[in-house]
This record gives sequence, C-alpha cells and structure tokens, in this order.
Amino acid sequence: MNRPLILVSSCLLGEAVRYDGRHKRCKHIAGFLQRDFDFIPLCPEVGCGMTVPREAMRLEGNQSCPALVTVRSRKDKTLEMMDYCSRLLSELERENIGGLILKARSPSCGIRSAELYCGDSPIGRASGIFAAFIMNRFPDIPAADEEDMADPAFREKFVAKLLRNR
Repeated sequence: MNRPLILVSSCLLGEAVRYDGRHKRCKHIAGFLQRDFDFIPLCPEVGCGMTVPREAMRLEGNQSCPALVTVRSRKDKTLEMMDYCSRLLSELERENIGGLILKARSPSCGIRSAELYCGDSPIGRASGIFAAFIMNRFPDIPAADEEDMADPAFREKFVAKLLRNR
C-alpha cells in the first residue's frame, strides 16, 4: 500500500528557498513525518519564477481577494502566482494528495495567518495566495502549518485524518 502523500513547503524541509535565501527546517515535519509519509516539496514563489534571494512580499487589499505585492519596489506578483497555481493544479490533480503542510504567515503559503495590509497598516490576516488556491481546490484534505505541527495533540489528529482519508 502506498504511503500517504503530503504537499509541504520546501523551506520547512530545509531547502534554502525563502526570500532571504534561508530555510525554516521544522523537526516536527522533516524527520518525524518523513518516516511514515511521502512528501511533495514545493515553494510556490520559486515555482512561479522568483529568485532566491528575492524582495520581501506581503498581502494587500481585502481578505477575499488580496494582492501579492513586493514591499520595496511595489510590484504586484499576484498574476504570476495565480498562473503558477493554475499550471500546478493539473499536475497535482494526478497525484493522490492526502494533506498540506505550509509555511505559516507566508504571503504565498500562510493558512489564514499571513498579515494583510492596507497601505502601510496591517488590517488583519488572510490566507496566502497559493494556500487559498490549493485549499479551495482540495477542501477535504487536512491542512496545517509548522506552528500547528509543533503541537503534539494537533499533530496526532492531523496524522489520524491523513490515515483515515487514504
């Protein structure tokens, strides 16, 4: 029987793909979960053609349809990210994805945790562009971030749901 497949932000597995050229390896994911599950590592920002390192970005606008904008140069990267999401979707639909573990507070991957701005003022939180797209397409699979996975009780429930859904 195949092991459950989890889509995971590459930076959480130790890949140096973040905007600052670093990683955010998470021991609760890389190591612990890798023993029993297969991963599809993914960085949507790199996937849509952004470099490492790259200018920091943030979400701006409203929660239902935020824009992905670079902080210093003010370039809107929303369409690039949405094009990538659309291209990736056809690949992911062929896979039997059992769950998602994405980078918390990321403007592309945050699950309801990315800071949302209006001008220079934070006005709330929203899901990152990629996270919103992928969770909309796969609404029934468990989704978490590394902060969720640090909680042993949450991790146990996440794993149980992955195994139930296979």
